[in-house]
Amino acid sequence: MRKRSITIHGHPTSISLEDEFWHELAGIARLRKLSLNALVTEIDKQHDAGNLSSALRVYVLKQAKRKISRA
Repeated sequence: MRKRSITIHGHPTSISLEDEFWHELAGIARLRKLSLNALVTEIDKQHDAGNLSSALRVYVLKQAKRKISRA
């Protein structure tokens, strides 16, 4: 588990995620030509109320499932 500082909506916050999720989020951000902060902000805007760390994990899972279904 790794805690990182992220800026969301112009406000600094910290998020704890496993390294594997940080790695996947960084890869998704690169593919979409976004900064990691911009991707996390986008995910934060779209998820229902609740834990942002969980929303990030669900986002990575959904992206992985889409990738598998295209193969």
